[in-house]
Amino acid sequence: MNTLPSALSQTFQRFFASKKAGGLVLIACTLLSLLLANSPAGEAYLGFWHKNVAGLSIEHWINDGLMAVFFLMVGLELERELYNGELSDFRNALLPIVAAVGGICIPALLHFSLNRGLPTQGGMGIPMATDIAFALGVLALLGKRVPASLKIFLTALAVIDDLGAILVIALFYTTSLDPAYLIGALAVFGVLVCLNRLGRVMALLPYLTGGALMWFLMLKSGIHATIAGVLLAFAIPYSARQDDEASPSHRLEHVLHLPTSFFILPVFALANTGIVVGAGWATELASSNSLGIFGGLVLGKPLGIFLFSFAAVALGICRLPPDLSWRHVLGAGMLGGIGFTMSIFITNLAYPGQADTITASKIAILLASLTAGVAGFLWLKSSSAEPSPAR
Repeated sequence: MNTLPSALSQTFQRFFASKKAGGLVLIACTLLSLLLANSPAGEAYLGFWHKNVAGLSIEHWINDGLMAVFFLMVGLELERELYNGELSDFRNALLPIVAAVGGICIPALLHFSLNRGLPTQGGMGIPMATDIAFALGVLALLGKRVPASLKIFLTALAVIDDLGAILVIALFYTTSLDPAYLIGALAVFGVLVCLNRLGRVMALLPYLTGGALMWFLMLKSGIHATIAGVLLAFAIPYSARQDDEASPSHRLEHVLHLPTSFFILPVFALANTGIVVGAGWATELASSNSLGIFGGLVLGKPLGIFLFSFAAVALGICRLPPDLSWRHVLGAGMLGGIGFTMSIFITNLAYPGQADTITASKIAILLASLTAGVAGFLWLKSSSAEPSPAR
């Protein structure tokens, strides 16, 4: 029978726990950054992130360098899901895949409809993304009120969502392209794949060294350097056996879990949420861009996820797991509207050099993510009965 498993694997439990804790750290860093940016120390705080180090600002190193490690982690998680996770069984994967497509398309179309022909049209990718750390963190607060299959559904959906965001970044946010550097980066990727498939090289050092070179070449090519992280993930040898903790991919994923959740993403939040809230911030929320972001995340995400899932089940393309109701799916869609990390990341790419537009977009993202998180939590809490007391 085609159902999502009710029991969570030990690997998934570790993954879910790290995202829960990581989400709380992200919230703390965001609040701290906002307070510092709007305090008497604000000028010095913001100036720190723009200091030049080895030709790039600290913020640039974080967004292009550290975030490449984050995307490497996303790639490793996606690879695991494809081999022996929820995406390994096509029938099981269909529901979150269809839901993710809806959660990508509807918010983008909503933003595009409000900003077509305007300078902010390029921001249609901003409301497409889901912040997996925050979304799972909110879901974790509900504990046993929600079925295990909802946690797996939301995780698979968010992973596919991240893949969609990666493709959008690669295809639509490349301002200039240097073919020579791009060919060089792809050549390095090809060599790493050969080391894996033909040479059966199991040591991590050659892959990490090649990955660093690929990152540099990708940076110079004009395509965002973080894409190198995803490519590297799929070049590293992976074992489909869940108990094979010795495979390079397993080892690297375990090593990166804590640094990603408790260093890379918090530092990204500190560097990118230092928003000076000016006198006209509330007026700016009525702009087409802000409405497109807010509406896309708060309304477009749940509508896209719910309607595409409902249509797929009604057409017999896939089935709804027996322990899930449509109220659960709608609640997951609401939590999908927590854009945060990926939405802020895409904002920086969509509006280069447009400080005011970036600031207004980030405020809309923060408010939309807060609204989506609270709404999803309250909806799922009201949709689930209290767990029975242990006997």
